[in-house]
Amino acid sequence: MSADPQRSSVTEPLQPDQDQRKCGNLVAYWILGLCNNFGYVVMLSAAHDILSQNFNQNSEEESSSHSEDNSTRECNPTSTGAILLADILPSLAIKILAPFFPFLVHVRMLMVVVLAAVGFLLVALSTREWIAVLGVACTSLGSGLGEVTLLSYSSVFDKNVISTWSSGTGAAGILGASSYAGLTSLGLSAADSLLLMLIVPVVMAATFWFLLRTPGSRLHAWRSVIHCSNIDEEKTQQRPSSASVTESETSAVESAQLLTVIEKFKSIPPLLVYMIPLGLVYLFEYFINQGLFELIYFPNIWLTLHEQYRWLQVDYQIGVFLSRSSVNLFVVRKLWVLALLQFLNVIFFTFEAVYLFVPSVWIVFAVVLWEGLLGGAAYVNTFYRISVEVPFEKREFSMGITSLSDSIGIGLAGAIALPVHNILCQLPKPY
Repeated sequence: MSADPQRSSVTEPLQPDQDQRKCGNLVAYWILGLCNNFGYVVMLSAAHDILSQNFNQNSEEESSSHSEDNSTRECNPTSTGAILLADILPSLAIKILAPFFPFLVHVRMLMVVVLAAVGFLLVALSTREWIAVLGVACTSLGSGLGEVTLLSYSSVFDKNVISTWSSGTGAAGILGASSYAGLTSLGLSAADSLLLMLIVPVVMAATFWFLLRTPGSRLHAWRSVIHCSNIDEEKTQQRPSSASVTESETSAVESAQLLTVIEKFKSIPPLLVYMIPLGLVYLFEYFINQGLFELIYFPNIWLTLHEQYRWLQVDYQIGVFLSRSSVNLFVVRKLWVLALLQFLNVIFFTFEAVYLFVPSVWIVFAVVLWEGLLGGAAYVNTFYRISVEVPFEKREFSMGITSLSDSIGIGLAGAIALPVHNILCQLPKPY
């Protein structure tokens, strides 16, 4: 009879090497969360620029040309929801398929790194809109594969890696959005800003293969990538007896690997209590971000049209980061409350996009920060609760399949944003 792995870790004191490995893994998962979401955030922050007619130049000339006509709204021909769809649909597809395929973690991570680099290159060097959209899609594939892989892989580590992973993804929002907004504000072109960000996939690769202390040696990990062998089977055969994992953890991992496809499908209905609120929160907030942000414009302030869009994205990501880092302080049990509060934000921003009634941009910045807090709280509390409430043998699959819900919500938000953009852009300015 196998013991509870969490109980074992409490009753048996950690050796110095184990304690060091645990801390290193917490740091590694923070960096992996940062790198995995970085490109995704940057593409959304650059969405308004990518869809403008002169992406590889400074966008501010276009901004001034829009302002010459005071009777119409400042609108791109296409909603930024189009970039959102390109940034989420490939991710959604890979999240649907990945949990049902063999878990070759090192092969998957190699693909994640390559896709991230290709995405930055294609968007930065694009001369046609469709090439830029293809680059966004590559970034989406890499981010989606990275999320479903690393969340599933987290089941063999200490449960607190979920907290550091979530904090890292929140930090990706701040650093991704602010670095893009900051570099372009300093006069660097959008394309050059993206080329500088190629360092991110390099950091991700170094973190996963050199900092993260997985069962088995690093040399074995690299051989697994080269030979595309079944990592989990070889780890079980070559795992050190005392320095890696306990027998109870080994038994639980083997039980998780024995789940059949039918058992996996049967595991989905109990997860809806997590998936539905998370999906709704993401539907509401991404409809705001990619459907309404670009239509909320304060003229004659220190920020241009494009700069307002970028810094609203930064503000939102600050809220996400703060709340994603909060799960060790308090846990939200009633996830549906977060969805309800986010829906109230949709009502507020829809009225603002139509009537532009808010007197100060600072009020909008405050509400956007609140919106980000709700979104980050929904994400981290959902996956933290799964990590402690779902049986270990089902946890890997549950983490991966639940990550579908936010992608479905985001995809629906992008689809809704396209027609809403066209309708609102036909309305005259209210002032």
